Amino acid sequence: MAERYPGGVISKTPPTVTPPNSSGPLAGEGGSASGMWTLDTVLEYEKAGAWPKPVLPRELYAWGSNNNGQIGDGTVVDRSSPVQIGALTNWVQVAAGNAHTASVKTDGTMWTWGSNAFGQLGDGTVVDRSSPVQIGALTNWSQVSAGANHAASVKTDGTMWVWGRNTNGRLGDGTIVNRSSPVQLGALTNWVQVSAGGSHTASVKTDGTMWTWGLNNRGQLGDGTVIQRSSPVQVGALTNWSQVSAGFYHTASIKTDGTMWTWGLNSDGRLGDGTVVNRSSPVQIGALTNWSQVSAGGSHTASVKTDGTLWTWGDNTLGQLGSGTVVARSSPVQVGALTNWSQVAAGIYHTASIKTDGTMWSWGTNGSGQLGDGTVVYRSSPVQIGALTNWSQVAASFDHTAAITKG
Repeated sequence: MAERYPGGVISKTPPTVTPPNSSGPLAGEGGSASGMWTLDTVLEYEKAGAWPKPVLPRELYAWGSNNNGQIGDGTVVDRSSPVQIGALTNWVQVAAGNAHTASVKTDGTMWTWGSNAFGQLGDGTVVDRSSPVQIGALTNWSQVSAGANHAASVKTDGTMWVWGRNTNGRLGDGTIVNRSSPVQLGALTNWVQVSAGGSHTASVKTDGTMWTWGLNNRGQLGDGTVIQRSSPVQVGALTNWSQVSAGFYHTASIKTDGTMWTWGLNSDGRLGDGTVVNRSSPVQIGALTNWSQVSAGGSHTASVKTDGTLWTWGDNTLGQLGSGTVVARSSPVQVGALTNWSQVAAGIYHTASIKTDGTMWSWGTNGSGQLGDGTVVYRSSPVQIGALTNWSQVAASFDHTAAITKG
């Protein structure tokens, strides 16, 4: 034994550990650990939060208008309550466009459905789909955003891809040619988050810079002009942007310091700066530094703070602010007094939000059942959607809503 194994000890390179995802919709899940491990070593990794964790099951639901198959249940029948899309439980992120929907699965595949007149589904056709269809065979899609009639997505390799309608250069590929299949936007690999709006698109890079392109008639690109752009243009020179949301004619963003900034059309006070003056450059909303997540809708904006409070502003004709009135607000107004809101999505005329207890709430217009409460009655205050307590992500659009549960 000693001749074959000097010292009586066998040394071996430890197996490789890939810890759970640190960011994105699968944060805290996934990872791998090949080889054999002692219990003590496993416990050390678990304590450090580096041991692989299972990916939880996720179901996809949708409701509201379905005239183009945007709900994805294989029909064109409107739904006033959430209906599950298929039986799969590996959906991880969903985005709702004007009359189409896009979603990414835990395996990194991309699926779309609904209206496809401009190629906004990205499947190489202009044929509407009432059930999810896979976009290509790639498995490295990370985040997708659906605009009015176009879509944009970021891959795990940091590349940006766009498709659909390209009027006003909203795809950013330097042309105004519609694309029915994803086309790469330049050769950069440092895109991290994208938001497709009505006719413009906004994105943040890993270096914290902000870039926008498309229609700019109301200053929604934030570059200080009203000139439309068919290629990305940087918004100022700052490098501390963290999250952006493109609405129909305005844009809202949060910086790494927790401040809120908005620009673009300001009718009904949708920018939240206390005026109704359009802005072609970002303007700070108040002096607070505790904004956490923002969503720009058709003519209103909604945001959650780090303290769990929910705030809305802008047009309120159909109760989309959730303030119990139909009075427009040009400055943020708190929705109730609760401090357990975690995520919000502003549609065109309705809003949906999830609380920290996993319940779903919605308000605003409801003519197509887009609130999901089983009625077509408008609501000016939040109403709970069903009794589920495991909603994890919601997306609101023109007149339909989609959401994912987390098992």
